[in-house]
Amino acid sequence: MKRTGILNPHLLSGMARLGHTDELVVCDAGLPIPTGPTAPIVVDLSLVAGTPTFAEVLDALLGELVVEGATAAAEIREHNPRTADLLTRHFPELALIPHEELKLRAARAKCVVRTGEATPYANVVLRSGVPF
Repeated sequence: MKRTGILNPHLLSGMARLGHTDELVVCDAGLPIPTGPTAPIVVDLSLVAGTPTFAEVLDALLGELVVEGATAAAEIREHNPRTADLLTRHFPELALIPHEELKLRAARAKCVVRTGEATPYANVVLRSGVPF
């Protein structure tokens, strides 16, 4: 058994598949995720509304991933300023796009990690970097 860090084997597998510039999405419980042969790997961590939180999952991932960029929905600033502040603390150069465009990006991601977050627009696209 692993001693520290992320323990979920499905999440570890999804993370291990990321190459440079591949995208991983951390999303709230409500983001629609497509299914089918070309759909991203989905790791559904949701348990009940609010558990685990977006912040908890993001912090755990950032402890183990190299991230070179992040994108969120522009609507987050107005509708979820607390999560917007969290994201800009982690990513000072956070890119913002319309929510509908973010949903399209999520469908093309390598991996989508669903949290139990129950606040609006708590979604971020993380672009994988390299440790060298």
